[in-house]
Amino acid sequence: MDLPKFLLADNTDHPSSIFIVHTEYPRFIINLENDEVEWLEDFTKEDEKELSQEAERLILEASNFYDREVGRYED
Repeated sequence: MDLPKFLLADNTDHPSSIFIVHTEYPRFIINLENDEVEWLEDFTKEDEKELSQEAERLILEASNFYDREVGRYED
């Protein structure tokens, strides 16, 4: 299956939350309500150094994805 890089998700148990799922390495879920990030990977200390540099870019991409998707609903 060919998954998109980002997916929008919601859950009735968290009615005010909107989640973005990043499906590529490093996989994560971000809760846009509070910007909390849950990483779905186990990282070594070496990985964490590289990840800190990439995390900001990936979270910005996730936010841009959300803005683009919402904009499509509004059109």
